[in-house]
Amino acid sequence: MKSLIPAVIGLGLVASAAQAHAVLERKQASPGASYRGVVQIMHGCDGKPTIKVSVSIPEGLIGAKPMPKPGWTLATTRGAYAKTYTTHHGTAAEGVKSITWSGGSLPDDQVDEFTFLAQVADTFEPGATIYVPVQQDCSEGSHSWSEIPKPGQDAHDLKAAAPAFRIVQAAQAAPVQAAPIKAGDLTIETPWLRATPNGAKVAGGYVRITNTGSTPDVLTGAAVPFAKSGDIHSMSMEGGVMKMAPVSEGLTIKPGETVELKPGGYHLMFEGLTGAPKAGDTVAGTLTFQRAGTVPVTFSVAPIGAAAPSGQHQHQH
Repeated sequence: MKSLIPAVIGLGLVASAAQAHAVLERKQASPGASYRGVVQIMHGCDGKPTIKVSVSIPEGLIGAKPMPKPGWTLATTRGAYAKTYTTHHGTAAEGVKSITWSGGSLPDDQVDEFTFLAQVADTFEPGATIYVPVQQDCSEGSHSWSEIPKPGQDAHDLKAAAPAFRIVQAAQAAPVQAAPIKAGDLTIETPWLRATPNGAKVAGGYVRITNTGSTPDVLTGAAVPFAKSGDIHSMSMEGGVMKMAPVSEGLTIKPGETVELKPGGYHLMFEGLTGAPKAGDTVAGTLTFQRAGTVPVTFSVAPIGAAAPSGQHQHQH
């Protein structure tokens, strides 16, 4: 989601409690994960108590639900999202856009928390910052914690920065690596894919193949259920420019040779995607060889941009 909601997404740093007086207790969340938004109100307005707190739910926080507070009246407003999102329970095209707690009294010298739960859209990419504007009204006066840094601006320079949290890649547990697959004279190891954002049309696939026989074999293609085609491509640097080209004749694995398809070199290119592989998933697919034929394999799915399968370092040559 790079251009859909520029008003609430930036790459600035999250403002600290020393500079902003409405802050989010949780500073990080991952794409597709649940997020517990705990808004902390640090003080009142020139000594006056806070009597109303309104939180604007930014685009991309789906299915927001507020937590009631004893002594406070709870109200929400709903509206359409800019797009339809995939949720833990199906899809959603509309939901809560703002939450207001009112009628209570939070003295200036006390701190309290106003909480909501939501799902972070899986269209966010790690590195984005999500801003959650907060309006704080007191018995006299108010604070609007709603400033969002412009591109290149530091959030610390704002006088009334909106509370914010950063999108980070979900930690991936090191998977148990599947046993090598034997297909005739070939040994096939660690087939894997890179996760893709929703709407992507291509995905990269990688695998390590060793020929233990005395006759060459040729990798001619691959298939996964959510792609219309799977071909072999090469990637190389020419004059400082990265170039990619199909390997139409297939990739030969010579006797006694190990060939590794990996980022930055030979790789599988799956095109015409009808789905988006997610980090941590496994995908049943096939590799096709001239001699060994069609071989069933299971691709593990590593995070977007990964240089090697989850839990491994990339082989160095």
